[in-house]
Amino acid sequence: MTTAVAAPFRFFSLQVVRTRRLGPSLVRVTFGGPDLHAFHSDGCDQSLSLFLPHPGQPEPVVPLELGDGWWQGWRELPDDVRAVMRSYTLRALRREPDEIDIDFALHGIEPGAPVQAGPASRWAAAATAGDRVLLLGPAVADNRAIRFRPPEDTDLVVVWGDETAVPAASAIVESLPAGTRARVWLEVPHAGDVQDLVTEADAEITWLVREEKRSAEGSPLALDILRDARLPHSENPYVWIAGESGCVKRLRRHFVQERGIDRRRVTFVGYWRHGVSEEQLRTEG
Repeated sequence: MTTAVAAPFRFFSLQVVRTRRLGPSLVRVTFGGPDLHAFHSDGCDQSLSLFLPHPGQPEPVVPLELGDGWWQGWRELPDDVRAVMRSYTLRALRREPDEIDIDFALHGIEPGAPVQAGPASRWAAAATAGDRVLLLGPAVADNRAIRFRPPEDTDLVVVWGDETAVPAASAIVESLPAGTRARVWLEVPHAGDVQDLVTEADAEITWLVREEKRSAEGSPLALDILRDARLPHSENPYVWIAGESGCVKRLRRHFVQERGIDRRRVTFVGYWRHGVSEEQLRTEG
């Protein structure tokens, strides 16, 4: 079933095709479905809304029959019935056959983890071929849910992301054309989460592994390292930072206030916040 929402976005009914564990903290889920021929995106950090079923449900419950009133109808469903909604970024889109990849960060899955896994992590860790989901995504390639938009005069691209932003950051790095200078920091929990990225750009990629490094008390690991980093001379840099919202805000202040980069050339996105669920963030927003 498909339903028009607010163009250029619509619902897509999808099934899991396969899964692949990328590391201790990341799993890639490949989705397919007849609707995907209408899915279009030119963005490297395309934002998506994924609706997942609760354990025991054959498919996610979203009242699509209400048309444009689906959102209010979804909110009014009981908590244990209403589909779990989570925001993700597109990792890859392929044709023939039509497939998309979404990489899931598996917070709290490992035994003895200090933080309990959320419903999306639990779902992704157990996902198998045939599992059904709903996706609210773009039917128009250039849409407002794409944030990575470096100005044409950019002569240096700077990227930071934690494990929740690694999929988008990786897609960005891989898309950079030859001759583009880039400095990239990607932060992950474990050494096994480090991936090999292939790009034609002049990109220096640094993986920050939290289990191997410690930051000063109360200071994000990335902030300590980036303060000491020497960036190439640039007249027109562009910065993209995404991940835990508190860290993102501090990194933005660093680039704007300490390095003097024009705030209009800094894109920052808080994908999550310590100790706050996505439901709570949505309520606050």
